[in-house]
Amino acid sequence: MISATAFWTALAVASAGTYAVRTVPLLLAGRVAALPSEVRRALRMIAPSALAALVALAVARPDGQLDLVAARPLAALVAIVVAWRTRSPLATIGVGMAVLVVLEAL
Repeated sequence: MISATAFWTALAVASAGTYAVRTVPLLLAGRVAALPSEVRRALRMIAPSALAALVALAVARPDGQLDLVAARPLAALVAIVVAWRTRSPLATIGVGMAVLVVLEAL
């Protein structure tokens, strides 16, 4: 069991870390505006790239094993085509989830 002191210390450190993560970008916003446009464009791609990496792992290795001929990879392939053709995140997610539900039901 954790002591009360250790608990409150961990809570304070986690709170300070969360606060720092949320406020530092706001404090540096003026400096980011001064960056070249190529750098700003690259910075905007960090979050989508991280999300794509997480989704790719969940699709290709859902149980830790590589399985490219299953419901998830096939639904992801359909979602990729929908994203490419429509450029709509809502349509991509909706069609991808619908295809996944149908394929898993089969």
